[in-house]
Amino acid sequence: MTNHSETTGPSENGDATQRGAHSGPTPDAGRKAEAERMADLGPTAHESQVTLRTPAELADALPYLLGYRPEDSIVLVALHDRGGRGRFGGRARLGIPASTDDWEPAARQLAQGLVAGSERRGARPEQMVAYVCQEPAKGESGRDVMRRLRPLAQLLRTECGRLDVPVIEALCISDGRFWSYCCPNEGCCPDDGAPMGLPGTSVLAAAAAYAGIQVRGTLRELRTRLLPWETSAALDQEIVLDTVGMTVVPRILDDATRADVAESTLGLAERVVNRFAGAPSVSGTLPADLRDDELLTHEEAATLILGLQDRTTRDRAAAWMEGDEAGPALRLWRALARRCVGPYGEHAAAPLTLAGWVAWSTGDDLEAREALAMALGADPDYLFARLLHQACNEGLDPETVRRCLRAERAGHADAESGSETTSEDDAAAARHGASEPGPRRRHRARPTDGTDSIPRPARADSRRPRPDGTHARTPAPGRTRPGASRRDGTRTRAAGKDGKRPGDAASEGTRSGSSATEGDA
Repeated sequence: MTNHSETTGPSENGDATQRGAHSGPTPDAGRKAEAERMADLGPTAHESQVTLRTPAELADALPYLLGYRPEDSIVLVALHDRGGRGRFGGRARLGIPASTDDWEPAARQLAQGLVAGSERRGARPEQMVAYVCQEPAKGESGRDVMRRLRPLAQLLRTECGRLDVPVIEALCISDGRFWSYCCPNEGCCPDDGAPMGLPGTSVLAAAAAYAGIQVRGTLRELRTRLLPWETSAALDQEIVLDTVGMTVVPRILDDATRADVAESTLGLAERVVNRFAGAPSVSGTLPADLRDDELLTHEEAATLILGLQDRTTRDRAAAWMEGDEAGPALRLWRALARRCVGPYGEHAAAPLTLAGWVAWSTGDDLEAREALAMALGADPDYLFARLLHQACNEGLDPETVRRCLRAERAGHADAESGSETTSEDDAAAARHGASEPGPRRRHRARPTDGTDSIPRPARADSRRPRPDGTHARTPAPGRTRPGASRRDGTRTRAAGKDGKRPGDAASEGTRSGSSATEGDA
């Protein structure tokens, strides 16, 4: 099963409240969804609460509970009882498995993960709300999707029931409509579904805006910013990676020159961060990414990608995590992840982990979880990403890691003569309260000098460029930003002069976090 999963942290963005919620498809319980559920929409000067009374309001609440609009997803939302009124707690999401044979283990993983995560935070949920979200395939209608996913919704109810946490509402959202699997009342929940409200027009949307909660589009749009190029320009970048790698990798593996490579890599990264910081601001994620790509040359990108494969260098770069440095640094790590093209996909683990760390450090848990999951998709054994992913999913405070990195940065000159605490140990300290020394475990062969192994692209000899680079292809005229790749391996159109790029090119796949770990769901 190749699904990405996440559990949000503590219930800061909502905890529900229910009175007399219907718990199953009975004539009385489902009628008009006789439930009042109140969502705490986050810390504000005055606690902002909204009462949710119907399945329609629960369907409308989902993007605000997650912070994005889920696609092709199974979602569980925990409910906690507080003085006879429930509140939304943790939320967990998995991609819907393509094979129905995987539905039962996926439902079990999601239910057990969310309950276990809630228990670790000291609040076992009393009830659940379940969602299945998927757009119709060609020739399908939303009603067809609802019927096809009904067994999956029933599995969610069964698995939650095994844990003594009943699902009081199960909703299907598809093609701009929603269906309740629990409410049998045609007047409330017709068989043809009910239309979703226009985004941003509900009372909940107004309350969310007042509380400062934003819905950031879809996960697909977010992942597009981190996916590798898949156009003719990607081949040019790959050739430069080959060329630079022949010089940089041997120097990293040589104890006599490794420190020099680290210093030159960090110096170059600092110059690019300053270049990004001084660039004119633009509105919109696509124009911003286009601007950053134009500010970074192929050779600079290759030098930084390869240099960051050294763990010590990566740890020092992780110190750009707060203040004025954080924003430009995050942009650089995103840009480098987009340059890990072709056989260099495994190299993306380093920039994706750095992007996830900076996002988490600056309070953006959504991008942090996605970037870290994608890092584990690129390299499932990347320890720093695994530790950060688990800590972020459990809602821990990143300040523990920040303190260690600040001290390491301030004392770097003196640390040359003693033992250094690595960022992997810092993340373990945030997770477990203790450091976890030792080299990160890799399944790749290690060099005899004991240094971390450097991933090398695996390819047929026929793909190696000739020294004169004559097989390089020039990007088509007007294409200034390579497009993002589809997860099925096909290529998308590059951005044209009008700046358009397919924002929906990505879908669930191994690069987007196929390696769900225990406690993540």
